[in-house]
Amino acid sequence: MDNIRSIYYNARVGRTIKNLKDNGFNAIYAQDAKEAKDILLNMIEPGMTVGVGGSITVRSLGIVDELKSRGNTVFDHWEKGLTPEEVLKIRYFQLSSDVFISSTNAITETGALINIDSAGNRVASMIFGPKKVIIVAGANKIVENIEEGMKRAQNVAAPLNSIRLNKNNSCNYTGVCNDCKTQDRICKITTIIERKPDYTDFNIILVADDIGY
Repeated sequence: MDNIRSIYYNARVGRTIKNLKDNGFNAIYAQDAKEAKDILLNMIEPGMTVGVGGSITVRSLGIVDELKSRGNTVFDHWEKGLTPEEVLKIRYFQLSSDVFISSTNAITETGALINIDSAGNRVASMIFGPKKVIIVAGANKIVENIEEGMKRAQNVAAPLNSIRLNKNNSCNYTGVCNDCKTQDRICKITTIIERKPDYTDFNIILVADDIGY
């Protein structure tokens, strides 16, 4: 990462981490993806069950295979060769895993997380169920406030994920949300987490670099 971008991101990440901590989250700084991966792995004990949400950010770290090799049971519904019934079963297992790992569609400088989901398993697992939640987010997902976070989730994350999933939605072609009514619509559930949820050890690793959608 060039020095100018590094200085810019470090400042934004620093402000955001301060406000996340004020809101009760355990917020941790990482300079790059490698450091984020090391921090994440150190937070997960061998033998823990680990749920992995639908996240390009998380999988770009290459942690799934490493967790399996350490002996962790990993509930990953993106695993190849699964039947629809098996995918659904894994999503249920994620809700009661020891650790749930995901990213977020947007994170505000004021310390809130904004997400749009289709089935709801990802956002449900963030809020209640798993004993520990670990969110990894790149500085490219930082926005000024909740309004801007909604815009990012709708007009950046959603179109990119719709294209990735090969859905037949107008945002694939326009790049913006058109509030579509299609069967393939992936924007069905919106959550805003403004403070650390009760009963959940909630951790956010904020990376001073571009990662994920």
